[in-house]
Amino acid sequence: MVRSPRGWSLRTRLLVTQVLLLAVVCAGIGVATEFALQRFLMNQLDEQVVEAGRRSAVIFDFGPPPPDMGPRVMRPPRVIMGPPPQEGSTRRLVIRDDEGPGPAFLNAPGQAIRTVGAVVLEGTPVAAGVITADGARAEISAAAADQLADVPADMRPRTVDLDGLGRYRVVSSPAHHPGETVVTGLPTADVDDTLLWVLVIFCVVAAVALVAAATAGIVIVRRQLAPLARVSAAAQQVADLELDRGEVRLPTPIVKVDPVAAHTEIGQLAGALNRMLDRIAGALSARHASETRVRQFVADASHELRTPLAAIRGYTELAQRKRADLPGDVAHAMNRVESETERMTQLVEDMLLLARLDTGRPLQRESVDLTRLVVDAVSDAHIAGPEHTWELDLPDEPVVVPGDEARLHQVLSNLLANARIHTPPGTSVTTSLTVDGADVALTVLDDGPGVPAWLQPDVFERFARGDSSRSRRGGSTGLGLAIVEAVVRAHGGTIEVRSVPGRTEFVVRLPGDPQPSHSGGQSDP
Repeated sequence: MVRSPRGWSLRTRLLVTQVLLLAVVCAGIGVATEFALQRFLMNQLDEQVVEAGRRSAVIFDFGPPPPDMGPRVMRPPRVIMGPPPQEGSTRRLVIRDDEGPGPAFLNAPGQAIRTVGAVVLEGTPVAAGVITADGARAEISAAAADQLADVPADMRPRTVDLDGLGRYRVVSSPAHHPGETVVTGLPTADVDDTLLWVLVIFCVVAAVALVAAATAGIVIVRRQLAPLARVSAAAQQVADLELDRGEVRLPTPIVKVDPVAAHTEIGQLAGALNRMLDRIAGALSARHASETRVRQFVADASHELRTPLAAIRGYTELAQRKRADLPGDVAHAMNRVESETERMTQLVEDMLLLARLDTGRPLQRESVDLTRLVVDAVSDAHIAGPEHTWELDLPDEPVVVPGDEARLHQVLSNLLANARIHTPPGTSVTTSLTVDGADVALTVLDDGPGVPAWLQPDVFERFARGDSSRSRRGGSTGLGLAIVEAVVRAHGGTIEVRSVPGRTEFVVRLPGDPQPSHSGGQSDP
């Protein structure tokens, strides 16, 4: 498929433009040369035709010039009478010798080969012929003779395509006696051949020049745009870096600028790119430092909060033992303190886990029977949400992946809890496990109301909130999917969500175990 010129690279456009401009210049020079050469050659031919016409008219009127030396034996002329003369007029005779058809002036000295001549008497050709290549005279067709007879006797050369002879430049000269004209013509074949050869030679030279220009253009354009290519490669290198998180080290300066060429367009572009990368590197360093401080604060705060929360839970449990001795409102308040303490403890644990994962703390690596893990997690979800329909779609053989069993169980539990909390009763939730080459795909599919389109890009962000159809219930902290995404990423996998009303699908892809275990099984929840 041929691309539009707008999709061409800068090198291609420069090269094509250069070749097209040269082609236009060559074409203009060729047309001008052909036109000027044609005018010159035709003017030269016209002078020869006029000179031949005058010579032929003089020879016709006064006979051939006397010989320079030696006696000349005159052959008896042959007399051909023209149309009968009218009363009171005099008609001269048309004289032809016996050397061939056509008028005798064709054999006069100075006449070139292929010269055509005719004698016209009151519009009627009475003698017409042509000089052949061997110098003899030959007869021409009647149609060609009539074409010569139609030439006006004004001594102006004209182009006539004679029957059987080709294109000729002819001129008609009035004879000495009224009513008689002498027509002489020379072929334009030499002019046409010369113009054709010049055109062929010019086309060959132009083609060679275009090829040479294209070759030289490729070398020149490539050499001149080499700095721009380096700038483009540097920009692509920066574009391929992971700039969304973590510490990023940008190579600065990423493009070396020659001080001599710093004032050029490419030098200015490279300098601007280096300055931009300096600013970006500074901003990324500041962001990383800020993220590090925030993560450290969250980790420290979560760690420090665990002790007072444990104390609060202990005192509430102690108070609950003497619940019968407490007033009703105090007992209810203690119940609320206990439930909120448990919720806050879970929130602190989740935040601490995220902080540890953000710092890149390695997880345990062991072979995990993912099939058994799915069965256990779905069984727990069935107990927690009996009003939902829970289904399994597992392969016949156990699926084993390398990873942290506790964290992978947390991934499954959070995905199933997300489906249970954010969908109405009666929703069907299907958990499937498939092996795709070297990867393992874990899918949790429900037919609930779906995730809003505007929330899907941020659904794995921390404390992401949806609309009322997927509002948090049952003590959700809003960190479940964030933990899922962090744990999956720590295992070298990926997670994506595809959701429309009536179908929400979370797909987790994990690298498989090269030596899977064959232990374990499956059961229905």
